[in-house]
Amino acid sequence: MTQSAQEDLFSVLITDHREVERAFRDLESGAMSDPQQRRDMADHVIAELVRHSVAEEMYLYPTARKKLPDGDQVADQEIAEHAEAERVMKELDGLEATDPRFDELLRTLMREIRDHIRGEENDLFPRLQAACTQDELLELGRKVTRAKQTAPTRPHPSAPHKPPANKLLAPGAGLVDRLRDALSGRHT
Repeated sequence: MTQSAQEDLFSVLITDHREVERAFRDLESGAMSDPQQRRDMADHVIAELVRHSVAEEMYLYPTARKKLPDGDQVADQEIAEHAEAERVMKELDGLEATDPRFDELLRTLMREIRDHIRGEENDLFPRLQAACTQDELLELGRKVTRAKQTAPTRPHPSAPHKPPANKLLAPGAGLVDRLRDALSGRHT
């Protein structure tokens, strides 16, 4: 997922949402009957979701905490949803596509992510759009894009989800994940 440096926060995140949804539809369509193709696509989806989640936790949710009257509650709820999705991704990450639990966990992940996206796009994003200046949103878009470039590609459920710890540790975990991905041939 690559974005232009001129995209605002919402353009970057919504582009990610649409790309993940396309991958979900590919997985659901039945066109990928080869188990290795399904495993590769699941690996790709997991990597994109982890990068996206880490970037949101670094920049979107701290902005919600600052700009919205109920920002702490909103951010904590969003982070809790990420944690649950990350738990499912961690389980899915270790399964072969031929394992009966693979499709069950994939369906659970898709349902959770779709609900999460709906909540962000229908509630959080419009509220933050009203609370932030266009310059702030452009700067946040640049920060999120940069964060995704160094973010982990594998789920780390026990990693910190709030600044400053996540901003300090995520790039290191991301480096290790990218090395593991390269050595294992994992499709991210």
